[in-house]
Amino acid sequence: MTTNLKKPVTLQQAIVYFSDADRAFRYAVELRWPDGKVSCPRCGSDSHSFIKTRRMWFCNGCKKQFTAKVGTIFEDSALGLDKWMTAVWMICNCKNGISSYEIARNLGVTQKSAWFMLHRIREAMKNGSFAKLGGGDSGPVEIDETFVGPSPERMHCSRRLKLQTAITQRTNKTPVLGMLDRESRQVRAQVVPNVKRETLQNAILNQLEGGATIYTDQYTGYDRLPAAKEFIHETVNHVEEYVRGQVHTQGIENFWSLLKRGLRGTYVAVEPFHLDRYVGEQVFRFNNRATKDNPLNDADRFMLAMSQVAGKRLTYSALTGKGQGAV
Repeated sequence: MTTNLKKPVTLQQAIVYFSDADRAFRYAVELRWPDGKVSCPRCGSDSHSFIKTRRMWFCNGCKKQFTAKVGTIFEDSALGLDKWMTAVWMICNCKNGISSYEIARNLGVTQKSAWFMLHRIREAMKNGSFAKLGGGDSGPVEIDETFVGPSPERMHCSRRLKLQTAITQRTNKTPVLGMLDRESRQVRAQVVPNVKRETLQNAILNQLEGGATIYTDQYTGYDRLPAAKEFIHETVNHVEEYVRGQVHTQGIENFWSLLKRGLRGTYVAVEPFHLDRYVGEQVFRFNNRATKDNPLNDADRFMLAMSQVAGKRLTYSALTGKGQGAV
């Protein structure tokens, strides 16, 4: 079934290209099974018969039918691949993200369906197989934390007074830890339950190779990183300076500005329960942006996201914690 399909390079070309159901189907099959050997996602058997009129297979192993959607973020969705692929293209390539209301208007679906679609696509954009930073030819690693939540200056005065103590203690905000490798320009970021020393240092040790050079600010949570790892740790005091030679955290703070621009300008209000997927979305776009050494384009980011859809199914009940449902 393998075919040499000319991939679209712009959104307009993608919409026209995937409007053909057969072409969208073949494209999805090629990305999921690049070697051309279709296997059952349930039992793994490669013995099957293809039902052309329904674009599905009958597995001779488990005696069940399956489509290219089974075992992916598209499973149990009544929406066609043309809508799904357009949504994937847009979220991968809109620098500040795209809201569920805009997706709903553009694709002709309900806002609830668009919201569910976007969360499933964000699940596919997450990559859990990152190599550790700071090893081999990697450069220094900048580490910093930020807090995501309501801004007191934008609150009504009555609410601001009620939350004054909580705001001072930042208990109403969600902490996010980020790391940037200066050499590869790759970011790792994750939501953390708190910014205590033990929490931060465990997260750092899970992402960094021993012997790495680390640059942080003077927050006490970074003090006394395990000596056994032989980290070279230098800090910058933001009360007095932001840069001291090569010692600074300006790179990771640039990532925070991109993340918060999308959260405040596009998504407006994000529940802490869902924040990790929004962070993963921005990490995907940042790590796969076009650079001089790696000139990726919109089609490359789209194909990368589409190649990660398998094995990441997200149900509505798991997403919301409320009852069953599907698009």
